[in-house]
Amino acid sequence: MSETEKITINLGLVDLGQVDLLVQEGFYSNRTDFIRTAIRNQLSTHAEVVRQTVARKTLVLGLENYTRRDLEAVRDAGETLEIKVLGLASIADDVSPELALETIDSLVVLGALRASPAVKSALAGRIQSP
Repeated sequence: MSETEKITINLGLVDLGQVDLLVQEGFYSNRTDFIRTAIRNQLSTHAEVVRQTVARKTLVLGLENYTRRDLEAVRDAGETLEIKVLGLASIADDVSPELALETIDSLVVLGALRASPAVKSALAGRIQSP
């Protein structure tokens, strides 16, 4: 499982030209290096806001993995989950759509959700936009 997610951005031609100039002058190894650095700088600038928001919204920060065994235990306890993750939420491939529906009431993921297409489809009505 990859620890990165591919994104696409649209950038104005003048901005893109300036990025290319900085790459050409050796400040960055390539466009991706520039973009990652810019993102990290902004995240560092806003780190306290992120920390406070994660705490306020009771988000799990990082990787949260749900296995068939985990969800069966939730079901057997007569409970359900409200999943809130900032990072990666992963539902194992052996989790059936039926088990997911029985145990997951809602799902908020700021980042990426990894699950089988069948589970994603089954949970579509329970996946909340951030």
